[in-house]
Amino acid sequence: MIDKTVSSAADAVADIPSGASLAVGGFGLCGIPSVLIQALYDAGVDNLSVVSNNCGVDEWGLGILLYAKRIARMTSSYVGENKEFARQYLAGELELELTPQGTLAERLRAGGSGIAAFFTATGVGTQISEGGLPWRYGADGSTAVASPPKEVRSFGGRDYVLEEAITTDYALVHAMVGDRHGNLVFHESARNFNPLCAMAGRVTIAQVERIVEPGAINPDAVHLPGVFVQRVVHVPDEEKRIERRTVRPRPERVTGGAA
Repeated sequence: MIDKTVSSAADAVADIPSGASLAVGGFGLCGIPSVLIQALYDAGVDNLSVVSNNCGVDEWGLGILLYAKRIARMTSSYVGENKEFARQYLAGELELELTPQGTLAERLRAGGSGIAAFFTATGVGTQISEGGLPWRYGADGSTAVASPPKEVRSFGGRDYVLEEAITTDYALVHAMVGDRHGNLVFHESARNFNPLCAMAGRVTIAQVERIVEPGAINPDAVHLPGVFVQRVVHVPDEEKRIERRTVRPRPERVTGGAA
């Protein structure tokens, strides 16, 4: 087996060109491959087409590429928590294919499984199937590019819309543990879009918090087999952020003596 470890994030992304398509793991700010994203930013790559559940927040995660106007097109299911994302989209500076979350997940999984397309009931009778969703706005606020209508067929008396699989040139993902052969283990909710994005990328680059030797991971514990991963980078000290902190007042301590 081949040792897939790479010495640095910069080396891992060095061959990603401007204009490439990327599948990027993470959900909100959980499981974000932020070190790889920063390395891509430092390399000056632009005109990217990115597939990810969301686009980070202002100036963090994918937000740093967005803020620098390095992203030309996003395929996402959630566009909140990022004011710059909304501004660029509404100003016609960014193209957006808004996709239902479950559909986006299945499109990535299908791409990694060699399935060209699939039928789903999600979106039937809406602009998802009928077309007309604004993908890009004009400077005057009009719709410059709209989504096309999709094929709808009936199975068992119910209508389903045809959704095409997603594959990308590269994928960037974050894992808790990885071995030198590329087998990955994700930590709890960081096992969100990361495995699916890894499957969809033709070249998948994984940043991992802990590197172990082949055989150290129980085969039953592997979340993503190394066949889907081409490069592994050790990033033990990655910054992790909380997207939104919600707290409630601390209850007053009740004290009392013995009766």
